[in-house]
Amino acid sequence: MPRVNLEGSSSIVTGGASGIGEATARQLAAAGSRVVIADLNEERGRQVAADIGGAFARCDVTSTNDADAAVAAACALGPLRVCVNSAGLGAPARTIDRNGVPLDLENFTFVIKVNLIGTFNMLSRAAAAMSKTAPMDADGSRGVIVNMASAAAFDGQIGQASYSASKGGIVGMTLPIARDLSAIGVRVNTIAPGLIDTPIYGEGEAAEAWKAKLGESVLFPKRLGSGEELAFAVMECVTNPYMNAEVIRLDGGIRMPPK
Repeated sequence: MPRVNLEGSSSIVTGGASGIGEATARQLAAAGSRVVIADLNEERGRQVAADIGGAFARCDVTSTNDADAAVAAACALGPLRVCVNSAGLGAPARTIDRNGVPLDLENFTFVIKVNLIGTFNMLSRAAAAMSKTAPMDADGSRGVIVNMASAAAFDGQIGQASYSASKGGIVGMTLPIARDLSAIGVRVNTIAPGLIDTPIYGEGEAAEAWKAKLGESVLFPKRLGSGEELAFAVMECVTNPYMNAEVIRLDGGIRMPPK
């Protein structure tokens, strides 16, 4: 069985305006797919979309209307075959602070809503569109969904309760959703990145020094991973037709300490 051919297809990448999402969108486009950049950053999102011959859809991943609009934009470009959910955020805070005050529940809920519920929202709408496409091969394949979890799903640090819970939820739903979607020929995989060099770390000499310090804790190679390296793993999940229901740590072997 050959690798999945993406020529003439469309894809959606949430959080595609920067970092991991942008690197993934560029590799999908290079493989022949027309990519919809689904992001809140309109200026950068439109720029990336123009660079790769795709389209931009302003998208709050927690909104069913926005998700449907992104799916419709993709379907207008070709049969939807790929949805990569890389939009996410963190809001570090301890369960109780130094004065014994509990974390504001809204803080916890917001992270869960964006990272976990937003991922499910996007993938379910995309899967519905995939179910209406003609199969790509003799196996009856119709598409692939790749979600982003985090090493924090397994090695959550101090102050990461909400983030780890959201990413752990993505890990936990990978298998049941893959089982659900097997009926329509849609595969589902999850990648759990470790320390990846994205714009979240900032720019300049201080940022570079901080990233180098963080890299010392990686087993090997002793550096942060790149968005391009993470996108390589996404493309393997997409183009290997037997890769299904997997959670892959991509972290250079790091195991996160408590803090």
